[in-house]
Amino acid sequence: QVQLVESGGGSVQAGGSLRLSCAASGSIFNINRMGWHRQAPGKQRDLVASITSGGSTNYADSVKGRFTISRDNAKNTVYLQMNSLKPEDTNVYYCYAVSNRFYWGQGTQVTVSS
Repeated sequence: QVQLVESGGGSVQAGGSLRLSCAASGSIFNINRMGWHRQAPGKQRDLVASITSGGSTNYADSVKGRFTISRDNAKNTVYLQMNSLKPEDTNVYYCYAVSNRFYWGQGTQVTVSS
């Protein structure tokens, strides 16, 4: 089992920045990919960014150039630096990890006001 604990959400004005953190614990040695999805009420959960154990990254087109995903292997933590935030980035952000299955964090709210 893998446990994921997220932090760093909150409210910010358009153009501002936030950094999300996701700390993994438990059976972490088999994790090969971590990342973030986001979900608005009534909508599907969409990929925001991911990073593999080798450091390869992938981003949704809507966040390229504004968001940066990184990981600290010593701390088993993944970060999502979000800059130039827009009101349409308002969502619940979910951390995930992939080993033998998908694991999800509890979600953290990000609200961007215009």
